[in-house]
Amino acid sequence: MNVLKIAAFSDGNLGGNPAGVVIGNKLPDRGEMQSKAAEVGFSETAFAAPKDGGWIVRYFSPETEVPFCGHATIALGAALALQDGDGVFPLSLSAAEISVEGQRQGDIISAALQSPATTSTPANQELVVEALNLFNYKPQDLDPRIPPAVAYAGATHLILALSNRARLSDMHYNLNDGREFMRRSNLVTISLIHSESAQKFHVRNPFASGGVVEDPATGAAAAALAGYLRDLGWPHNGVIDIVQGEDMGMKSLLRAEIPEAKGSSIRVSGTARIM
Repeated sequence: MNVLKIAAFSDGNLGGNPAGVVIGNKLPDRGEMQSKAAEVGFSETAFAAPKDGGWIVRYFSPETEVPFCGHATIALGAALALQDGDGVFPLSLSAAEISVEGQRQGDIISAALQSPATTSTPANQELVVEALNLFNYKPQDLDPRIPPAVAYAGATHLILALSNRARLSDMHYNLNDGREFMRRSNLVTISLIHSESAQKFHVRNPFASGGVVEDPATGAAAAALAGYLRDLGWPHNGVIDIVQGEDMGMKSLLRAEIPEAKGSSIRVSGTARIM
């Protein structure tokens, strides 16, 4: 089984979030995909096979299958552009129909995904308190302009906005405790964010549900955040830029374009580099 290794949402020739990409004539069985994802060891590996003029895709972390992964979709878009040329590729996921676009530019490939539809709801107080305790944060660390929320764009994320950039940088937690909390709460990740301005966000994204302490770039969470900001009436002016992975030494750059229609797909874009 040939695995391409591609860093999605890179900062030019640096940074980004590594993903595995496996393209074949048919999908392997579930156990084989899970085993290969664990062997690759990246936060996600995408498996794709042709279907009805597009591609059927499944995503696996080292420990679990996830319904949607943004950075692995960007990596897949890059891989398909390398294989088939520039284009827009329809993707059939377990619970959504989306697309990814890939365009080659030398060793760097630009890619953009269209997310599943978005939803958001206020997070209940018990969930927020447990999450704050996990990271040793206090209620006063939160930014009151962006209340805690559970947001969805193909996968479910808890969004906690911090008022201080230094508190975001200080993020730490116990992986086993985080895994138990996220799986029990049906959260794929927790999105910890800080607003530098109305259109620029610094983000850290613990992914303990998949056995990963932190992702340096998370396209699914970026789409969920963008959808939530739209629901909130945040002055995004149609686009936000996200800097992620900086505190890990793996700086990643993501852009989310936000149409006006509530719940509509978010376009998340960036560059990808072949590893």
